Amino acid sequence: MTDLFWPGDHLAGDLMSDGAFLAAMVAVEQAWLGALVDAGIAPADARADLSVADGDVETIARRADVDGNPVSALIAVLRDRADAETARWLHRGLTSQDVLDTAVILCVRDVLIRVGVECAAQVRALSELIETHRDAPALARTLTQAALPSTLGAKISRWLAGVLDAAEPLAGLRTSLPVQVGGAVGTLAATTELAGSIDAALALGDALADRLMLAPALPWHTTRSPITRIGDALVTCCDSWGHLAADVTTGSRPEVGELAEGSGGGSSTMPHKNNPVRAVLIRRAALTAGPLGATLHAASAASVDERSDGAWHAEWATLRTLARRTVVAAAHTSDLVCGLRFDEGRAAANLAAANLAAADGLLSEQQTMTELTGRPGLSDYTGAADRVVDATLSRARHFLEESS
Repeated sequence: MTDLFWPGDHLAGDLMSDGAFLAAMVAVEQAWLGALVDAGIAPADARADLSVADGDVETIARRADVDGNPVSALIAVLRDRADAETARWLHRGLTSQDVLDTAVILCVRDVLIRVGVECAAQVRALSELIETHRDAPALARTLTQAALPSTLGAKISRWLAGVLDAAEPLAGLRTSLPVQVGGAVGTLAATTELAGSIDAALALGDALADRLMLAPALPWHTTRSPITRIGDALVTCCDSWGHLAADVTTGSRPEVGELAEGSGGGSSTMPHKNNPVRAVLIRRAALTAGPLGATLHAASAASVDERSDGAWHAEWATLRTLARRTVVAAAHTSDLVCGLRFDEGRAAANLAAANLAAADGLLSEQQTMTELTGRPGLSDYTGAADRVVDATLSRARHFLEESS
């Protein structure tokens, strides 16, 4: 896929595309039909290999406008091509929300896998940058102004901690993504009728989860926390990358000059420019991710009755946009940190200049502390920065071991 309105969208490939979504819906129908046959509810000759063609996307998308979602149109296409016995049992016991919600979960799983791979690459790259520059003197700034001496290692470790905060929950989220099987109103009424008992109906839901390699779950239907939880995880990733990117855009200003992208972007009219394009595009994603996540929460809060009148429908494109943009931001961040360059000399010069410019120097806080304690000041006023760096690197190593 490409998107001229969102440069870099092609980096997300087929993830959350129309084709991927259609294939996921077919996979749900295929798995359910197989579960019915294996349970002895549907006859063996109802088993069939369900498939759709690339050209079906347009047909199904246009027909989706009739019923408000693409599942009915998909079922019509599949039944038209199936033999009589398969058509008779196809989709029996399911409702459109079962198919659509479970298909969305399948698509999201692929997104989370990709984001997890990118996060691991970022953790490795940032760890290497810390090892290279950990003791290099640098100026720490608060509220845009010179504050205290620090190190480049301390600065990078804060980026790394943010990435780890976002990346660590992803693995658990991937393995707990739930199947959705509830029937028309979330009571499994039709499935219970088909299966002959409540236990058998619940077992069919578990069988579907097993076939799709999802977590078994009771119907969640109008309880949308599985969707908001996914959205929150994606937004948290974009938050961490946005922080990193903001520091890069500031640090790469010519008047600061401490950072540079490995390969910056050019200007259509100013050949002398070397724009921090990766950082700019990452910030773009970070600025828009939060509102998309908020829309998912608003839809969840507006969930009503046993199927929402618009709130459920608002989730699909919102989650798709958030997911694809997160993948693109993940790829851009990996590219950024793998090529990021630090100018240690410039960082030290900026620290020295700020110290001279300050009325009492940058160590006025230290002087206050020594007056209070009566002890002479330490030669290196960076406190526990080195210990923080070590702890963050240890956490990174553990993460990489767990994710390998």
